[in-house]
Amino acid sequence: MRIPVIKSILASLMLVFASEAADAQYVVKGRVTDKGNVPLAGAGIVVRGLQGTGTVADSEGRYELEIPDSEPHVITVSFVGFMTQSRTVRPDRENDGDFALEENPVSLNEVVVTGTRTPKVLMDAPITTRVISDLDIARSDAANIQDLLITELPGIEFTFSMDQQVNVNLQGFGGSSVLFLIDGERIAGETLDNVDYNRLNLDNIQRIEIVKGGASSLYGSNAVGGVVNLITRDQTEPWSVNLRARYGAHNEQRYEGSAGFSAGKVSNSVNVQMTSTDTYDVGGEGDFNTVYGNRVLSLKDRLVYAPVEGLKLTGRIGYYQRERDADALVKDRYRDVSGGLKARYEIGGDGDAELSYSYDEYNKSDFMVNTGSDVLNYSNVQHNIRALFNWHFGKTGTLTAGGDFMNDYLKSYQFEDGGSYSQMTADCFAQFDWNVVKGFNVTGALRYDYFSEKSLHSVSPMLGLMYRIDSEKAGHFAFRGSYAKGFRAPTLKEMYMSFDMASIFMIYGNPDLLSEVSHNFTLSAEYFKKYFNVTVSGYFNMVRNGITTVWNQELNSMRYANEAPSNIAGADVTFSMHLPCGFGTRLAYTFSHEYTVDGSPSMSTARPHSLTARVEYGREWKRYGFNLSLSGRYLSGFSTHVYASTDFETLTLQKYPGYTIWKLMLTQDIWKGISINMIVDNLFNYRPDYYYSNSPVTVGTTFAAGLSLAIGEMFRK
Repeated sequence: MRIPVIKSILASLMLVFASEAADAQYVVKGRVTDKGNVPLAGAGIVVRGLQGTGTVADSEGRYELEIPDSEPHVITVSFVGFMTQSRTVRPDRENDGDFALEENPVSLNEVVVTGTRTPKVLMDAPITTRVISDLDIARSDAANIQDLLITELPGIEFTFSMDQQVNVNLQGFGGSSVLFLIDGERIAGETLDNVDYNRLNLDNIQRIEIVKGGASSLYGSNAVGGVVNLITRDQTEPWSVNLRARYGAHNEQRYEGSAGFSAGKVSNSVNVQMTSTDTYDVGGEGDFNTVYGNRVLSLKDRLVYAPVEGLKLTGRIGYYQRERDADALVKDRYRDVSGGLKARYEIGGDGDAELSYSYDEYNKSDFMVNTGSDVLNYSNVQHNIRALFNWHFGKTGTLTAGGDFMNDYLKSYQFEDGGSYSQMTADCFAQFDWNVVKGFNVTGALRYDYFSEKSLHSVSPMLGLMYRIDSEKAGHFAFRGSYAKGFRAPTLKEMYMSFDMASIFMIYGNPDLLSEVSHNFTLSAEYFKKYFNVTVSGYFNMVRNGITTVWNQELNSMRYANEAPSNIAGADVTFSMHLPCGFGTRLAYTFSHEYTVDGSPSMSTARPHSLTARVEYGREWKRYGFNLSLSGRYLSGFSTHVYASTDFETLTLQKYPGYTIWKLMLTQDIWKGISINMIVDNLFNYRPDYYYSNSPVTVGTTFAAGLSLAIGEMFRK
């Protein structure tokens, strides 16, 4: 009788303990998203100190985690490219399991495409690539690419040319040598060797990728100084409606609206932006005292259709219009119509193929206020067909091959009698990305370009090496080295221009121009550990047959010619940090030195020293969040040779002063989907003593405010 009694007692005790153990467990559940409420499928959720206790978020970002005891614990949520978040949970209260992760600005896990034309994780990219994320764009309050780059990228400067047309200088290279792309596609139209930077607005841009130096081995002519590639955002939410408005000094007004949906195999997004600024006086002495006002309208639509698994069809169309108040009776008008079709097909899990067609027509005209007539005087039309193929050989490497065929038509007031010219361009390229051993990558590429006008052609090679060292404790190290040949064929304008420069002198083209060539060498070292990133790089660029305008004594006018050989040397240093407490900073410094090989006068406008800096602090709660940032740029003074104003045959040395400008910005998320921006620009009230083409166009400290409404977020639970 004793044994059965003991068994009963033990069984009862086991049931009691099991019941208590069951009661001791509790469950935490919730959803993991980004700041835009987009689910982060696959995000990891673990319990700190309890090995083996964890789960992953499903396709909707939802998860359910069972805690095996009745103690308080810290759960940690992480996702590649986002800041890790932690929170304490307890069994005796209702736990909030929702996490909205913030993108990690110094993360190297983002996928980039510009440096190699194949998707590569940033830390694995053999070509040094600078990425400006959508978070950076949002916190810059920039309307277009010009406003953004001057605050984010040292070594770049936008200045005035003739008639207040905008000119870019990127570490010694002008607008004709820096290639701006939208989703890898070229854009038509230029003024004084520069594209219309107002056209490159940021209302639907996911990120911007920048590769400095000779990238012609992959992108052809006009890329000898670098490539700036704007990547548009895909529509991922079931539906979205966003409205934004901004008001600032000089009656600056900006209105933006976007709407999109994603349903099954189809997604679509529409973006509209309108901006305007009044003409205003700078109120000081200088080469100019009035800044022209303008009005800009931009419309874009992007449709994506995936009819079967592995096939993705993308169609886009856009319209752009800008009117500039350069004269009371005649307004400058700029219009662009663009469109394109692209098909991308995934070949099993080993490769993909892409075929695309793009159309771009950029026109300029004079609008006569008194008569209402609109006189067309410039038209650039481009038809481009592109093919791209990638094949992955397991983990060994990737073969990339492709080609482009473009018809380029140009009618211009700068040609004799407003005539026109056209030419065909064709290219083909191949690249192999080889993972030799773990941590060591070699990328080699070769490109051939042909230009029908004058039968110009070129072969451009590229070689990139990267070695990575990964350590859990010490962090990640990456060492990169590359060589690239840059190539730029003379444009139709540079060959055939015949333009009367305000009856002062003529500017003539030169059909005998040689193609501009550069040999670019770079070395870089990078260190990354969780919240910190440091990059140091040096470069040396040998430029031969650079194309510019010089005074021609025989013609008694300016004429396009090839420059004396020159070299450009420099270094970049970047430090980024973003801590979980909400504090972040980014410092970037660039040194540039350009000189002619034969000692002849240099007309470079590259500033030797430039610096951009950002310091920010932000916090988020359930119904309120803020970010306070102080950003600034410093550009050193420089000296260069310019033509004397009364004697175009004589070069004189001109000195330009340096300057620094800072901006303070407060962003507040006051409720779901509602944000308010308050901006103080030129915080320390800098004003030039003399306004010249290279000085900032500022009248001192100005104020602006903006409102953003993400209507979709207001209604999402």
